[in-house]
Amino acid sequence: MSGKWEGSTRRHELPDDWPQRRAYVLARDEHRCRWHEHSTVCGQAATDVDHIRPGNDHRYENLQALCSEHHAIKSSREGNEAPRVTRWRPVERHPGLL
Repeated sequence: MSGKWEGSTRRHELPDDWPQRRAYVLARDEHRCRWHEHSTVCGQAATDVDHIRPGNDHRYENLQALCSEHHAIKSSREGNEAPRVTRWRPVERHPGLL
């Protein structure tokens, strides 16, 4: 894998029939972005299928077509809201002070 999927396990979490689900959602949404903001719908050409609610709910009612720009915005917002795991190493004492 390369690019955005590099190091991600997300692809392994998708159901085996994901290509069919993706094609169905794009067709259902008429290949138009369903991004809603400020009472308007984007409507640009959709290239991505996204989970409306984060997680592994792959039901059709939880999937929507998005343009790549709005998919990136949504993914970024979700990433920023995710709990952070910090891995701070303890401060090492100076060798001269041991």
